[in-house]
Amino acid sequence: MLLAEDDRAIRHALERALTLEGYRVTAVADGVEALAQAHRTAPDVLLLDVMMPGIDGLQVCRVLRAEGDRTPILMLTALVETADRIAGLDAGADDYVVKPFDVEEVFARLRALLRRTTPVTAGSAGAEPAKGSPQVSDRQLLEAAGLRMDLQARRAWRGGRELELTRTEFELLELLVRNAGIVLDHSTIYDRIWGYDFGPGSKNLAVYVGYLRRKLDEPGAPQLIHTVRGVGYVLRED
Repeated sequence: MLLAEDDRAIRHALERALTLEGYRVTAVADGVEALAQAHRTAPDVLLLDVMMPGIDGLQVCRVLRAEGDRTPILMLTALVETADRIAGLDAGADDYVVKPFDVEEVFARLRALLRRTTPVTAGSAGAEPAKGSPQVSDRQLLEAAGLRMDLQARRAWRGGRELELTRTEFELLELLVRNAGIVLDHSTIYDRIWGYDFGPGSKNLAVYVGYLRRKLDEPGAPQLIHTVRGVGYVLRED
């Protein structure tokens, strides 16, 4: 694991806690060191502070994603506005933790990200779909509501347009496609995607759904992800 945090006290505390949890941690103090270390060692996961001098966490994300690096990235941020969270997702981050944070939450989010580095096999996410929808082939091609997903290559398309998705967005879309036409409640989605229900006050899921909708939406085409107020979300082509 690569940890980049410019606050010395936070960096040392996290490094100790993560080491005790069983992680092998390389800790650096800024974005320049983070990029250099990421290029040298190819870590399994990155834990990046957003606000760092010089190259900040968002810039580190953008550089790595532009290079085709899909290593899962968890951001640490003191910024709590929705626009700030969206900026992190847009830069290529997979998830975020808001400061001040409980270290157990950091552990839970890291475990969820690392679980998703294991290749997905057919039937591994979500409930058993209704007969005839969606369709899964031997090559792990998943199709429903005009969407097509190659689970091995981790690529997705709406019609002929390929979607540029972060790891978490891909996992969320896969869950919805596998359960096309079925309403998934908030707690089920949190459990399947993050492995932890962060409670009714969390906006994490709403932010990811909103961001995924923007990537899926096309002018004149039906919306695919629908909100069932007070319950959760469902994928269907109206």
